[in-house]
Amino acid sequence: MSCTGCSTATGGKPNGCKSNGGCSSGGCNRMNTYDWLRNLPIADMDSSCKVIEVSFNQGTRKDFFRNTALQPYDKGDLIAVEGVSGFDVGEVSLTGEIVRLQMKKRGVKEDNPEMKKVLRLATDRDIELRNQNKAREPEAVIRSRAIARQLKLDMKISQVEMQADGRKATFFYIADGRVDFRELIKVYASEFKVKVEMRQIGARQEAGKVGGIGSCGRELCCSTWLTDFKSVNTAAARYQNLSINQTKLSGQCGRLKCCLNYELDTYLDALQHFPDNCDVLQVAKGNAFLIKKDIFKNLMWYTLPDSNKQYPLSLDRVIKIKSLNQQGIRPDDLEPVEVVSSKPREMEPENVELVGQISLRTLEKAEKKKKQQQQQKNQRPQQRQQGGGQQNQQRQPGGQQQRPQKKQGGGQQQRPNQQNRNQQRPNQPNRNQQKPNQPNTPNG
Repeated sequence: MSCTGCSTATGGKPNGCKSNGGCSSGGCNRMNTYDWLRNLPIADMDSSCKVIEVSFNQGTRKDFFRNTALQPYDKGDLIAVEGVSGFDVGEVSLTGEIVRLQMKKRGVKEDNPEMKKVLRLATDRDIELRNQNKAREPEAVIRSRAIARQLKLDMKISQVEMQADGRKATFFYIADGRVDFRELIKVYASEFKVKVEMRQIGARQEAGKVGGIGSCGRELCCSTWLTDFKSVNTAAARYQNLSINQTKLSGQCGRLKCCLNYELDTYLDALQHFPDNCDVLQVAKGNAFLIKKDIFKNLMWYTLPDSNKQYPLSLDRVIKIKSLNQQGIRPDDLEPVEVVSSKPREMEPENVELVGQISLRTLEKAEKKKKQQQQQKNQRPQQRQQGGGQQNQQRQPGGQQQRPQKKQGGGQQQRPNQQNRNQQRPNQPNRNQQKPNQPNTPNG
């Protein structure tokens, strides 16, 4: 929720609801309250409420102050109010008739003489002094924890809140029992040069001051709107048929979640129609034990000792079996009800090829390119084999191969082969053959 005044960037603030709790809706502030009596006309100014509600430390602490000067204040105004030996600066959270309802809720009387007063609108000097003292808080938390550990006190300092003028500091601590911090106050007063006030809080109050996100995904109820903390026990989880799991039922404070009580009344009203003392039913097979109650379908689930199967029974059937058991009769069967789901059941295919559902074009292109290269490699040796067969076919039957023609002169003349050479030459004896014996002729 945001107001129209902060929808545009004005005064150096970013767009959106960034007025730090000063908008009329109060959506920026923690523990904010909507003034639904704001437009109510006031008949008598003398009988109007002269008390305003002021929030401190971003809404973690609220208090009521009397407007003695009857100066009109609007929600989100920074004002200076009375403090301990000085003044404090807070933010106006509620004005008008709605304040009376808040005072009645918290048990504060309007005519209380001890109620502190509003001094004035906060000046620039007041705001600057408050910011300087607020900057000391983180260092004070670390130092105060170290001092408490040195004194061996069983306590935890959760938060330190400085007054605007720096004269007082409130130390919020958590402890299981009583703590003797008389010596601790003296050390804190000498260390921080302030008046010390010790205030004990619980784990839930600490979670409200720190803040955070719950398991539901929303901000913690204790830090946004929940002011009074009611006791929560595991019976609330049992009535709602929740599993008793400490990790799931516990919040960030380590206690049971406050939201377990939100729907508890609805479950208790619905369980009034269910029969009592029906935890065990006697049948022929044995004793049937109650497992859970379904308030949405008006069914009670039982289990038998011979199997782990759960049997849903209607309320009328449970009442009838219980009346028979009181008469000493054991029925043969529980006669469970067939539970049919209204949600349509999705049919899943038997064989699902998950690989074929996702196709990447880059991988397909690379695969095609790889296949083409492989085919080209396979075609090359085939072409070589075909070329070698053609050469063998061109050879002559005698085993002689035609030689290419040789150019002689200007024309082309076929070179005679070995047979033509032998035909052109006359019959001559072989040189390797021996010459015949010749007769010896006399000399002279």
